[in-house]
Amino acid sequence: MQNKKRSLTGDRPTGRLHIGHYFGSLQNRVKMQEDDSIERFVMIADVQALTDNFNNPQKVRDNVYQVLLDYLSVGIDPEKTTIFLQSMIPELAELTVYYSNLVTLARLERNPTVKTEIAQKRELFGESVTYGFLGYPVSQAADITAFEGELVPVGEDQLPLIEQCREIVRKFNSIYGETLKEPKAVLSSNKRIKGLDGNEKMGKSLGNAIYLSDSEEEITKKVMGALTDPGRIRKDDLGNPDVCMVAYYHELFSKDEIKTVCEECRAGKRGCVDCKKQLAKNIIEELRPIREKRKYYEERPELLEKILKDGTKKAQEIAKETMRKVKESMKLNYFEE
Repeated sequence: MQNKKRSLTGDRPTGRLHIGHYFGSLQNRVKMQEDDSIERFVMIADVQALTDNFNNPQKVRDNVYQVLLDYLSVGIDPEKTTIFLQSMIPELAELTVYYSNLVTLARLERNPTVKTEIAQKRELFGESVTYGFLGYPVSQAADITAFEGELVPVGEDQLPLIEQCREIVRKFNSIYGETLKEPKAVLSSNKRIKGLDGNEKMGKSLGNAIYLSDSEEEITKKVMGALTDPGRIRKDDLGNPDVCMVAYYHELFSKDEIKTVCEECRAGKRGCVDCKKQLAKNIIEELRPIREKRKYYEERPELLEKILKDGTKKAQEIAKETMRKVKESMKLNYFEE
């Protein structure tokens, strides 16, 4: 393990995971398991989920297991990837406090990712953003550095958060001595997946997502309501697949048929209803093994508990060692034997 680099990634348990997560990050996490030079950690970030769900802790707790089920169903193997709970690592909260002295309020307010998310959640916060939400990049820096995460797979929208972590690491090391490892963002080659309504982002709160655990009936209903070319009124009108979400999803789920789909659409030889039915069928078939594997784990709650406990125990041991180094550097190692 000494020669291995560590990667850290994770998700906030605010709901089940959808195909945006699948194409955007989950497939990459599964593929990374083939690389024996990397020690992989995946965190279920329940503490960060409380930054905007503080008034509904039961929702967060329930979704911890929904996210875990989604991880396992897509092929994240607990024998190859350590899955752990953020809230069960007290060192993360302690590191967050220490790091909070190293970043200014103005710097947090300038973070583009934070600014965007605050704007999206204006209905929740009004004009009063909580300290916890504004400061979550500091908490994220604690998550990464506690496990000496050198590789952090992220989407482009998360780059400002990684840069903020790097700034905190550099400042800590300049004051207290070389202690922490500076992480490197690993950009996903997959693009962000648009929503069924054409929104640039597929999101749980936007109501435009297909979930990995959706039933066949739910998938069909959602696809039949997807946005198509608004300029196409009749079945034989010439269509424009470039502005059609159904064609967009065919590119993801119907790669062998996409050329025919687009040609027939442009020629007015493909009706939208039939096109949607074909897409729904293809999505159902691709997600079928995922749903079946999810059912296997749903029927074994004791196994889910064991996976979380074992992964969290391993993560705790690593975080304790990092904290030992941090306290030694900060002259906080009182009564050390």
